[in-house]
Amino acid sequence: MKTVFQLSIAAAMALALAPAMAQKTASQGIDEYRAMLADGNPAELFEAKGEDLWKKARGPKNASLEKCDLGKGPGVVKGVFVELPRYFADTQRVQDLESRLVSCMETLQGFNAAEIAKTPYGRGEMANVTALATWVSAESKGLKFNLSQSHTQEKTFYEVGKRLFFQRGGTHDFSCASCHGEEGKRIRLQDLPILTKSPGDGLGFAAWPAYRVSNGQMWSMQLRLNDCYRQQRFPYPGFGSDATIALSTYLGVNAKGAASIAPAIKR
Repeated sequence: MKTVFQLSIAAAMALALAPAMAQKTASQGIDEYRAMLADGNPAELFEAKGEDLWKKARGPKNASLEKCDLGKGPGVVKGVFVELPRYFADTQRVQDLESRLVSCMETLQGFNAAEIAKTPYGRGEMANVTALATWVSAESKGLKFNLSQSHTQEKTFYEVGKRLFFQRGGTHDFSCASCHGEEGKRIRLQDLPILTKSPGDGLGFAAWPAYRVSNGQMWSMQLRLNDCYRQQRFPYPGFGSDATIALSTYLGVNAKGAASIAPAIKR
């Protein structure tokens, strides 16, 4: 039978441990932080700009993008984001949302696609491409990813993307899989989703474009992949390159069934 002293010690220990047991994990704290910011997500400003750019007559041809075919027919926006990248017969290549928008800007409005591709992110027409992609992605919020794998090129891009995902290199011998290929990986207190399968609603591929609070910028998927290459100590890939679109195809196919929350908000 325990003495009063022993019971007192046990109670004191329980009280001392209670705060530690009740303490939230880092990932729970970050999730709450994002939830608090979500109501005033600055991405909404980029959405509004993107919608205006879609409808506004611009460029050498003084035309809007309202006849742009993003995969479901001219002018159709809802539902296209969760089916990209995909093969387009007119360009005879697999394209993601951003590269497809640039194609439309060239054919419909008369802009120079090569010049846009060379423009730094956040500047000139490249900033407009990001705004357009933000609005188009928002029109598919809540819909589930379901990328096509019916065309030969779509299958090829998936396989190439898979190889690139696991390809190690650079000064640190990193690959995409180094961070996103195993359970329990974390960076800067954040859990890293496994991207070799569907990580769940609003995670990984299903969260970009996203507004980055840390630098006050809107990041497209192309820019997100560029930054991953930077962290692997690789050179930046070119805008709309086969490499980035192949990786997006691999990630997008793996995200099948996940609901999009883009444009999201990130640290």
